[in-house]
Amino acid sequence: MAQARKVIVTCAITGSIHTPSMSPHLPVTPQQIADEAVAAAEAGAAIVHLHARDPETGRPDQSPEAFARFLPLIRQRSKVVINITTGGAPGMTVEERLRPAKVFAPELASLNMGSMNFGLYPMLERYRDFRFDWERRHLEATRDMVFRNTFADIEKILDTCRGNGTRFEFECYDIGHLYNLAHMLDRRLVEPPLFIQSVFGILGGIGTHPEDVLHMKRTADRLFGDAYRWSVLGAGRNQMPIAAMAVAMGGHVRVGLEDSLWSGPGRLATSNAEQVRKVRQIIEGLGLELATPEEARAMLGLKGGDRVNF
Repeated sequence: MAQARKVIVTCAITGSIHTPSMSPHLPVTPQQIADEAVAAAEAGAAIVHLHARDPETGRPDQSPEAFARFLPLIRQRSKVVINITTGGAPGMTVEERLRPAKVFAPELASLNMGSMNFGLYPMLERYRDFRFDWERRHLEATRDMVFRNTFADIEKILDTCRGNGTRFEFECYDIGHLYNLAHMLDRRLVEPPLFIQSVFGILGGIGTHPEDVLHMKRTADRLFGDAYRWSVLGAGRNQMPIAAMAVAMGGHVRVGLEDSLWSGPGRLATSNAEQVRKVRQIIEGLGLELATPEEARAMLGLKGGDRVNF
């Protein structure tokens, strides 16, 4: 009997998009982030994608010191693959964004593959009252902001992390980002297997129509053939519909409170693990199986959890 295909589930635990006033379940403190990461792994996530926050205000914090408060806690309690962001928050410099991955040499780091408008300001129409002054400013600033990821920025992150054996989750928010990645592959600055995370539903990037999902997949197939592993994330209410499409098309998935605060129409997710369990039902309902952390490491060519600096 043929073995069931294994699907890698990534869980993005907190991110830098949503603010504490939007959900009481958004993890902010180091202990909350660690607990949520471990619970997501226990629910079936093979990879956790991590940002840090100020524990008092919930503001995104890209300092290595902030990451040091929870990375060892997760590693002590779980064999999950740890993926550290180099995206940080849209207003940060590339030097700020790069520091945690440079210091901790994780198995995986995210890498945004192009500059873009990154519009969060429409959230101001849905959320009126904020607990902290920075929240409104954070959202409004994206009306007149370019999330900078130039070729030089991308090269800097690649050059810095490659010596540590860190591999990348290439975050592609639009078709041009796939071509940017193909350019880096042509120059041999990256090597297969490429782990491509297609992002749908961020204002400034590609949309969430099924044709958009198909367009991303067809383009990646044409550019990279069998040299890549394809994963998707859908923002907000598009999270599960796009996950279901991708799994049916042979892909992997990402869920988590970074990407969506919701569990269903009008229902806040109470944890990251809740979203992992929900996407697990979709995967297993299609007769497929979740990849373990070790299986994900083999599929993505990772160096192993014993070769990180935390």
